[in-house]
Amino acid sequence: MSECYGDCMVQFDAQKIRRQAKRDYEKTWIDTAELLHRTGKSFEMAPKGRSHPLFDFIVDIRTVLLSLGFEEIILPTMVDCKEVLRQYGPEGNVILDRVFYLAGLPRPDIGIPKETVQLLMNAVPGFDRMESLKNILRRYKKGEVEADNLIETMVTQLGVSEQEATRIINVFPEFRRMKPLPTSLTLRSHTTSLWFPVLKQVKDRQPLPIQLFSIGQKFRREQRLDSTHLFESWTASIVIMAEDIGLEEGQRLVKSIFEHLRHPQVEFRIKKATSKYYAPQTEFEAFVTQPRTGEYIEVGDGGFYSPVSLAQYDIRYPVFNFGFGLERMVMIEKAIHDIRKLVYPYLYTEVEFSDTEIAQNVQINKKPQAGNFLIGRIAQAAQTHANAPSPCQVSVYEGEFLGKRIVVKMVEREEGKKLLGAAAFNPIVVKDSSIIGAMPGRIPEGSVRTEYTYMDGIANLVVHGIERAIEEGEGQLKIRIGIVKRLSDANFAISESVRRYIESKNAKIDIRGPVFAEFHVQIFDAR
Repeated sequence: MSECYGDCMVQFDAQKIRRQAKRDYEKTWIDTAELLHRTGKSFEMAPKGRSHPLFDFIVDIRTVLLSLGFEEIILPTMVDCKEVLRQYGPEGNVILDRVFYLAGLPRPDIGIPKETVQLLMNAVPGFDRMESLKNILRRYKKGEVEADNLIETMVTQLGVSEQEATRIINVFPEFRRMKPLPTSLTLRSHTTSLWFPVLKQVKDRQPLPIQLFSIGQKFRREQRLDSTHLFESWTASIVIMAEDIGLEEGQRLVKSIFEHLRHPQVEFRIKKATSKYYAPQTEFEAFVTQPRTGEYIEVGDGGFYSPVSLAQYDIRYPVFNFGFGLERMVMIEKAIHDIRKLVYPYLYTEVEFSDTEIAQNVQINKKPQAGNFLIGRIAQAAQTHANAPSPCQVSVYEGEFLGKRIVVKMVEREEGKKLLGAAAFNPIVVKDSSIIGAMPGRIPEGSVRTEYTYMDGIANLVVHGIERAIEEGEGQLKIRIGIVKRLSDANFAISESVRRYIESKNAKIDIRGPVFAEFHVQIFDAR
């Protein structure tokens, strides 16, 4: 006979795993794989689809720019620092102070001296393929074997296990001594650094005018991270190369872009100090108004590229450029005053769940893979006979299930009772962040109902238990639910994030109530 208790949620003992991994990483890595399910149908996508406001705005700006006649291209993220020097001239070295340089790990030249041979023999007893290992290490040094394929190459070509291949790598101190060396490649700190080399290529491939835009991230080595500064941010940038175009024409186009983005009030101000890749007195800042206060806020920068900078790329025509920060625009529209809260709300904002979201989070814990009809039979029988006087026994189902013949009954043996306790059909509701098991006729006003009553969870629990008993070859099953005190007692669960939120609000989870439901199941071979 089998009893069903607890829940089926997969939860790891993180502290225990960390301790074990510190003692033997490879063994722990292998052993903990058994904690994960490889088969089954226990997961269903929850209705949690939600977009990020930054990408909602990106959709808007793409639509606007495409409708105005711009062609979208993707600019590389990495750029050689020499491009910045070509564009900024004498100002370039100062500008490079704000960029991130990329580095790489030079691959070591690894030999296998006699003392290392003995270490290899200790790590992998009986290992005798030294020449093959030397060949793999030489090919790794030459770049013929990629770093993320090194373990797999050892497994397939040396005939060792993953665990043994890892031990082999750990024998060589050269891997631990590798230090990054900087290159001349940088992460783009401004989109302009890519526009110049791109325009050089495009000018001979397309007739004028060339009208391009690109949306992507830029990376700056800010001296501080705060409410207005992040290492990475998103920008939209446009360029127009034409035989003739005036600054006012470019500004009118920028104004049209912002009007399409619901910002009709735009102001342009020529900068007092011009960046060297712009022509003198053509660089301007664009300001839009904050809808709630009317305050003008700087959102973008534009102008004509300097003929001196363009000449470095053999470009003979005027180029108008404008770029603006997307986070800044969204912050204005959403009245968010901290860029960190906009971009990374999961790190910088307090979690909030509405009563509706909490109600949606209440889910059945153990669900059967099949047998929805049987769940319905249990619920129907319970509803019909809930008040039957005891002692009593009610037939729920007798017939085929998963290749077996089963008999399912509800039982109450104690005299002077009813088949089910008073709380069996209590609906679960949410009111002011509290999860409550309410009496059917006394549901708090303004509460949000979940999909479930206690019996919904219990019926799923019973059928899940029957499935497990059949799988394990058992002939009988008994499940009894007494007084429900916790969600898990009625086969319900909520996420830890929702539970912590409820506790932070000094709200409660109160579903106490008498259910007293007992199910007896007999399992026979099918006739």
